[in-house]
Amino acid sequence: MTEIDTVSNLAEVQTKIATAAQEADRPSGQVDLIVVSKTWPAEAIRPLLQAGHRIFGENRVQETQKKWPQLKADYPETRLHLIGLLQSNKAQEAAELFDVIETLDREKLAKVFANLREGGASLPDFLVQVNTGEEGQKGGVAPKEAVQFARWCRDDLALPVRGMMAIPPAEEPPAPHFALLYELVRQADLPDVSMGMSGDYEIAVQL
Repeated sequence: MTEIDTVSNLAEVQTKIATAAQEADRPSGQVDLIVVSKTWPAEAIRPLLQAGHRIFGENRVQETQKKWPQLKADYPETRLHLIGLLQSNKAQEAAELFDVIETLDREKLAKVFANLREGGASLPDFLVQVNTGEEGQKGGVAPKEAVQFARWCRDDLALPVRGMMAIPPAEEPPAPHFALLYELVRQADLPDVSMGMSGDYEIAVQL
């Protein structure tokens, strides 16, 4: 994909998001687009930064370490989201690299971050990953446990939990899963949801 194609695709998605938000009577400023740049080399990301986009998602700590330090030095207002499974032994490195970790999904990982905080480390914001389809091969907290887990992380461990994230099962309609995530976030009294991928982001915006 060429630089022109990449920037053109970004503009097209932004237009669709704005249209979906308008149809739902939602201010477009309430919706953030996370460009998933995993597997992209730095030279493919830079044109999007030059075009003004500032929110990106990566799923591996090691890959992020290789390509993002210079990009973030050049564009310091960029916000990086970790959207992939995080091993506990990579928690400190992730905290240093990412502005948001969207895959907080188990007690052991939460306690590692709490220990880092107690040791004086600065932490990113967190989203609790919810396995709305309760798929065995997928990470995430079960829906019936999500609110309690989020409150425990926020209130007992003092982690900066901002919301929840979910990826619905590929073979099921996404809307019921998005609606469930919204309800769980409401119950937990959290402000943010992260949902919607390339095939269903307009549905996510309109809910």
